[in-house]
Amino acid sequence: MSRWAGLSALAFGAVCLLAVAQTSAQGFLTGFEDLPLPPGLSAVEDTAMVFDSPAGRIVEGYAVGEMDAASVQAFYEETLPALGWTREEGSRFYREGEQLVIDYFGTAGALSVRFTLAPL
Repeated sequence: MSRWAGLSALAFGAVCLLAVAQTSAQGFLTGFEDLPLPPGLSAVEDTAMVFDSPAGRIVEGYAVGEMDAASVQAFYEETLPALGWTREEGSRFYREGEQLVIDYFGTAGALSVRFTLAPL
């Protein structure tokens, strides 16, 4: 491989990483690898808590938006099964020894959502 080809490959890789980082920052909740946020919700920066324990990881994060809880719940009922999650009851989902609980606070138009991931 020529020197220029190597530099081109390196530059292309950097651009791809930047694009992935921007997408992740906009569409996923901080601290969760694959928990998308529905359009209309935004992550609350600096509220993510991540703790690794011998039993597994514990992650908590928050998002806010001008949505109603039913719309957010419908988004996750449709989206999470494609990511390997199984809905058991209400807003509790299970996958590979972990439980994701989604709690809603506030009213439609001023909704706060808490996401908690913990080992079973």
